[in-house]
Amino acid sequence: MAVFAALLALAFLMFAAYRGFSVILLAPVAAMIPLVLLSPADIPQVFSGVYMERAVVFIKLYFPLFLLGALFGKLMELSGFARAIIVAVLELTGNRMAIFSIVAVAAILTYGGVSLFVVVFAVYPFAAELFRAANIPKRLIPASLALGAFSFTMDALPGTPQIQNIIPTTFFGTTAWAAPTLGAIGGLFILAAGLAYLQWQVRRAAGEGYGKDHFNEPEVLEEVSTANPWIAILPLITVVALNKVFGSIIPGRYGETATATLPGLPDPVLIKTSSVAGIWALEGALILAILLVVLLRFAVIRTRFAEGSKAAIGGAMLAAMNTASEYGFGAVIAALPGFIAVRNALGAISDPLVNSAVVTTSLAGITGSASGGLSIALAAMSDSFVSMATHAGIPMEVLHRVTAMASGGMDCLPHNGAVITVLAVTGLTHRQSYNDIFAITLIKTAAVFVVIALYYLTGLV
Repeated sequence: MAVFAALLALAFLMFAAYRGFSVILLAPVAAMIPLVLLSPADIPQVFSGVYMERAVVFIKLYFPLFLLGALFGKLMELSGFARAIIVAVLELTGNRMAIFSIVAVAAILTYGGVSLFVVVFAVYPFAAELFRAANIPKRLIPASLALGAFSFTMDALPGTPQIQNIIPTTFFGTTAWAAPTLGAIGGLFILAAGLAYLQWQVRRAAGEGYGKDHFNEPEVLEEVSTANPWIAILPLITVVALNKVFGSIIPGRYGETATATLPGLPDPVLIKTSSVAGIWALEGALILAILLVVLLRFAVIRTRFAEGSKAAIGGAMLAAMNTASEYGFGAVIAALPGFIAVRNALGAISDPLVNSAVVTTSLAGITGSASGGLSIALAAMSDSFVSMATHAGIPMEVLHRVTAMASGGMDCLPHNGAVITVLAVTGLTHRQSYNDIFAITLIKTAAVFVVIALYYLTGLV
């Protein structure tokens, strides 16, 4: 009965997300379903003491990243920098490399810190024009955007500032640059296999053409932005470079514990540095990158900054609250006897890396969210993952890279928010384009186990 209650809660949340209902509204409802069946009298205590407490912990740790990332992406858009980068890449590659071009520009923007949702809106008009000129079916645009924006640059490449690569730093005491060799190889595997698959689909579709009677076709693109692409890319480089620099400096600057004494507080403020170093490093990098964009393009963005920042803040709050709600849900489920039974069953997978990968990618698939599934998995089982890895002599950096990549494995099921967004923006349906998105999902998932095998065979980190 206990296992059934936990699975019922998970099924309800997955169904609600698939049907388009708000996770913020229904995650607490789903979390209380097992308690209704097993222990109704405990609902108030569990809601306040577990669900809300864990959701607030997530907001405390990660909301600044959501906010700064959204603002940075909006400023890159308003300044014309994002457009300048896209146009420059497309001029270099041309129509003959249409798919590679779209994957490349999406990858450059996301690896530079721009939110994948912003990337989809920014790149789609160029993708439509390029695919039409190259006579490639429009139905392949969503998979191309998925490969570029939410695959290898989201969680595989070392140093990526996307949230999926930052969450593990809190639990494992690592940095965004954890396991650079494994991450780079895993990212290259995803990119190569994904491009090979998409090019194969183009060859299969010979004669099909771009297609007719499509929805949400973008207007004809205006003249190229006047921003210099070499200047435009500087903020992206700033994020990546300073994230690395700050990640190296912060542990040495603050030691094991960061302490602050304020006269209005009875006790000193104590923070374990290893749990926040990765977060602080990226926050510092994003702040300076935002200031750089403002400095370089103040005249362009000043009249639109107020409205643009409101939209960015609204998007950041929605994304953060969605994930925090899933985090609170996972904390409740993890405390129930049904989950403990499932966890013990998964314990039969003796290999620590395979265990963590299977658990994380399964929860990401169930919730339809890489960050949500990763948060749930680590909130519930990070101690177990660390214990198993330590016993096996596996570095925390490797565990970080495996769990991060696993979160971006089966997360892209049909109810995933990014999938729904990219289909809505491009005016396509699941029936038309999801098969190709799912193929990219399978490649991403396979890459996790390629990385695990590579580590065991070579010891590379």
